[in-house]
Amino acid sequence: MEKKSFIVTEENAGFYAGEIGGWIRKQALETNRKGVIFGMSGGVDCSVVARLCQFGGVDLHLVLMPYGDDMIRTQSLIHAMELIDKFGMSYHVFDIKPAVDTLTTDLFVSNQTAMELGHANLRPRIRMTYLYQLAQISNRLVSGTGNLSERTVGYFTKWGDGACDINPIAMLTKREVYVLARYLDIPESIIQKKPSADLWAGQTDEDELGITYRQIDDFILEGTSGIPEVDALIRKRLAWSAHKFASIPVYQ
Repeated sequence: MEKKSFIVTEENAGFYAGEIGGWIRKQALETNRKGVIFGMSGGVDCSVVARLCQFGGVDLHLVLMPYGDDMIRTQSLIHAMELIDKFGMSYHVFDIKPAVDTLTTDLFVSNQTAMELGHANLRPRIRMTYLYQLAQISNRLVSGTGNLSERTVGYFTKWGDGACDINPIAMLTKREVYVLARYLDIPESIIQKKPSADLWAGQTDEDELGITYRQIDDFILEGTSGIPEVDALIRKRLAWSAHKFASIPVYQ
């Protein structure tokens, strides 16, 4: 697990908003890119990254990528548009359903759970494929929006939302993301909503993980969640997801 060298608090939020915003701008300038592009889900993480880009004066374009009407059913579209309208962000909408449905297969399916998980993970991989096409066309960097708490327990899709050129909040715990969200004036509806990857109806991050973000954050910042069973589960997920961070094995 990566070691943190700083902690964002209410007292220093302004400093880190400026620092991270400037860092994003530097990444774009040093790679001779026009700006940044990434997917907007209507969640707090991507909302914070979007505002950090604005804070750094970075040219930003957001892409809303619903699977059919899922963003409407979960109100994610409303939340995303609330942020976009409030801060005048450039965006467009692309429905990934036709692409996902074309690639969905039941070949080799051993059980229903495996099929559902395969289908759920296909969505972020399609989204990232589309983002990289747009990034190449428009000369932009693809930004990640995964926080340290998610990365610690491997809560992202390999070659999906885990793929990116830069990630401004990769070393921020979920609680630090919320601190920045309030400083950056993110709409309260986004801050108050339960974190969800919207993989299926009613899905929430914490229910799927079986761990709360508070527990993960405590484990990262203090070395323990305070509950031995939870610590054991976090360590198990750390070991299980190690392959997501490792270099690709090659025969020497």
